[in-house]
Amino acid sequence: MRRHLERIRFRGQRRDEFLDLAESPNTSDTESTEDGGLKPRVSVRESEELREVEGEQQSEAQAGPSSFSASLQDEAKTDLNEVKGHLEIALLEKHFLQEELRKLKEESNIEALRQELEKERSRCLELEQKVNEVLRSSLEDSPSLSPRAPPPPASAASGTEKQKDTLFDSFLKWLYDRFGVYIEDFRFQPEEHKVETEEPLSAKRLTENMRRLKRGFKPVTNFMRNLSALSSWYSVYTSAIAFIVYMYAAYNGWVIPMFLFLAILRLSLNYLIARGWRIQWSIVPEVSEPVEPPKEDLTVSEKFQLVLDVAQKAQNLFGKMANILEKIKNLFMWVRPELTQKLYVGLWVAFISSCLLPYQLLGFIIGVYAGIKFFIIDFIFKSCPKLRQRYDTPYIIWTNLPTDMQLKERSSSTMSRRVTATGGRGSVGAAAPTGVSRDEDGGRNYSTKRGTFHEVFSLPESERPLSVCENGWRCCVINRDRKTPTDYIRNGVLYVTENYLCFESSSSRSGSSKRNKVIKLSEITDIQKYKVLSVLPGSGMGISIATPSTQKPIVFGAMIHRDEAFEAINTQYMKVNAIVTAISPET
Repeated sequence: MRRHLERIRFRGQRRDEFLDLAESPNTSDTESTEDGGLKPRVSVRESEELREVEGEQQSEAQAGPSSFSASLQDEAKTDLNEVKGHLEIALLEKHFLQEELRKLKEESNIEALRQELEKERSRCLELEQKVNEVLRSSLEDSPSLSPRAPPPPASAASGTEKQKDTLFDSFLKWLYDRFGVYIEDFRFQPEEHKVETEEPLSAKRLTENMRRLKRGFKPVTNFMRNLSALSSWYSVYTSAIAFIVYMYAAYNGWVIPMFLFLAILRLSLNYLIARGWRIQWSIVPEVSEPVEPPKEDLTVSEKFQLVLDVAQKAQNLFGKMANILEKIKNLFMWVRPELTQKLYVGLWVAFISSCLLPYQLLGFIIGVYAGIKFFIIDFIFKSCPKLRQRYDTPYIIWTNLPTDMQLKERSSSTMSRRVTATGGRGSVGAAAPTGVSRDEDGGRNYSTKRGTFHEVFSLPESERPLSVCENGWRCCVINRDRKTPTDYIRNGVLYVTENYLCFESSSSRSGSSKRNKVIKLSEITDIQKYKVLSVLPGSGMGISIATPSTQKPIVFGAMIHRDEAFEAINTQYMKVNAIVTAISPET
């Protein structure tokens, strides 16, 4: 019995004799394949052991009924052996099925490769056919070439199909050649955003751009100058002929054709000028400006001065354009209702007349009025400015329209007047010195950004900015006696009164009133134009003021209108010194 158990145990531990059982993938044990008749291979040793076991079982069965319990145990063991045998058979079947699956996968890859190969062959055949068709068409177009090679033998059906294909391909090719370009234009494509590279700041490039702008505006300015010369009768004969021709065209309704004819004539003259003809016709003689040769070797000071000149021209040009646009905006936004009301009434009159009157009569009226206004009324208004200021409605509207800067200045002045009127009604008469009345001063209270002028600088109310510097001069004060950066240089506004030189600091701190500076003109010992940096061109943009209380002169630098400020301060300083010298001998 023990021997039989040892044999069974030995049989269960010899699974490693199967081929690649441990390396098989984890698949189902009940997996089946197309080859259902596969049988497991059993070794000779195992068959002999099975026969010995069967012989022992038969011998034990013949032993008699005395060993009935032992026979039951043997039957259970035999059932266990059968189960183990079935398991071994299932493992063998699984191994063989995995081998078959691997072979099938390899065969399927081969089939895919074969299909791709067939596709490539078919493509090659199609390309060969197309090449042959192109060669045939070229040979048909040029019969003088060498005779064509005989076509390969093919059936009649394939020949007709190829002929149909060639006709269809040629038709498609003809369509694409005729209409393909137009079809490509309607293809939707994403919009490309191009980022323009900005050029670095250059003095030479800046001056060249300003010259280009001036040359581009030159035809427009010449045209406007000739029109103003026509309306002002600069040349009497030319203006008279133009007036007669225009009124005759307006009477017959030929105003629009006349302008179109003039445009065609101008283009024709430009064509002749471009071809080399010398044609110059202008009412006002053109003044040829001297062309400055471009300087290549410029010093630092010359470049700086050049940039300043160009920047000043650009500033003035942009200021004029901004004024025009702001006036137009304020006209339509009812900023001045009495001016916009005239435009409103005029538009209603034009609308009603366009609805009631026929267009021929309306065009006649507009044409005749435009001619009379341009040639006669404008000439009278230009010759008589007082009549223009009273009766020229477009001129009155345009000149009285405010810009945004003017509106801000008016609003700030009205606010300061309201503050001074409510807060200082009782102290105005007491603070004013004797001999100076409110009527003599005009009743005007000057104010700064932080309040009234005399309160900011702790001066009597009679001390007010001169008319030259009502808004002050923007500058920065440089106190060279101080060492800290906050006290060394400060930005602000400079004012000059009859007896004082006042500097208001633009610092936003709470103690900004302490940073203000008041210098009495009579205490000034020396006043000069000052150049802060020697690298800068010219005589600089600063004014130095020397007083006995300072070791080094105080410099007011970065002043754009330096010469104007210097003349005003120096003139007032001389007046104060003359008064002091006149009073001192008497005392």
